[in-house]
Amino acid sequence: MFKLPEEYLKRMQAQLPDSYAAFLDTYSDTPQKGLRVNTLKISPGDFEKISPFKLGEKVPWESGGYYTDADGLGKSVLHSAGLYYVQEPSAMSAAPCLEAIPGDKVLDLCSAPGGKGTQLAAKMKGLGVLVLNEPDRARYGVLCGNVERTGVKNAVVTCANPKQLEDVFYGYFNKILVDAPCSGEGMFRKEPAAISQWSPESVRACAVRQQKILESAHKMLAGGGIMVYSTCTFSQEEDERQILNFVQAHSEYKILKTEKLYPHKVRGEGHFYAVLQKGGDGIMTAPANVRPVKNSAVNVYREWEKATLLTSLPDIYLNGNLVFSVAPEQLQISLKLSKLGIPARAGIFAGEIADGKRFEPAHCLAMSLKSSEVRCIDVDYNTALNYLRGRTFTCPENLRGWYAVTYLGYPLGWCKAVNAIAKNHLPKGLRI
Repeated sequence: MFKLPEEYLKRMQAQLPDSYAAFLDTYSDTPQKGLRVNTLKISPGDFEKISPFKLGEKVPWESGGYYTDADGLGKSVLHSAGLYYVQEPSAMSAAPCLEAIPGDKVLDLCSAPGGKGTQLAAKMKGLGVLVLNEPDRARYGVLCGNVERTGVKNAVVTCANPKQLEDVFYGYFNKILVDAPCSGEGMFRKEPAAISQWSPESVRACAVRQQKILESAHKMLAGGGIMVYSTCTFSQEEDERQILNFVQAHSEYKILKTEKLYPHKVRGEGHFYAVLQKGGDGIMTAPANVRPVKNSAVNVYREWEKATLLTSLPDIYLNGNLVFSVAPEQLQISLKLSKLGIPARAGIFAGEIADGKRFEPAHCLAMSLKSSEVRCIDVDYNTALNYLRGRTFTCPENLRGWYAVTYLGYPLGWCKAVNAIAKNHLPKGLRI
């Protein structure tokens, strides 16, 4: 067993006087692994039929979650197709408590890498407004990638300090998830490097930061709304005391539920969550109305769409030579944030109009489509793997133009068929 900080052990012994030995024994066990089926693309039952991994028991707090001992979870063809998200089992516990449904206005305030945000997206089924915010620019890129891979259509992905969002979204959301940055005590078994970063000072610093984030979330939550606060740490300063202090400072809130998942009590690395409800009349404000400007060059996209898709994308918006499919409310939010200098990516990035006369589709568009909505070339496993490595492959001579490359009917990206060769258009950064 790796060496744990003495001060941390003293704290846990005082915190768990009756079960400290059982808690300590878990550090000799193998970390729990899990995956969550992306129900935006496939049902859990259908995934069980095609899973390349041996799936264990279902995760009790997430209907699409499974325990698994398999290795290489992030290197599967089905992972590239966005059919599942690799997620630690106890980390799946917080998002369901928000009870997000289609039509909600939901904020995930500290969203990267996207496990809980894409979990919320699956519950919303593409309907409503889902704002996924990540303050760190590097992690923001990872978040965008996971939103794209899983085919989320109704998100606005932002990169801002929570305080920057307060005025834009004052009283706007009816549901907010605050998966707060924390001291990561629940990560010690999974990521031993986190041990060297732990100290009592880091715990206190995290608690201060969390308090500020909660204050921002409070301002953006509508009356009657629900907030879920969660961490992957065991520290009471960051968990129970943090919530008690918040409720004492804001008497309009009531605590509906709190739970701490310890690794000696559940199959998981550890998590804490609290469910709060804000008093009030439930009237949500709206972001400032920004009228979108459309451009006649959209016709270039529509001609490509007629030739390639078996459906028509709604709410097409052109920003320069970039084409998006984005619902009006998400577009208004995105434009408002952009005017404030806050990066914001809304809806589906469909592609780019090159030279004013031809459309080049984006990977994001392929990942948002079903095989019934686009011309496809369905390939076998080895061809799919080679495609993900950036290679071309042969195809029937009569095929011309753009096609989605699919495996078992699930899109992996684009190819362009020319003279019996399917040229690979998978972005280089996504190749394995």
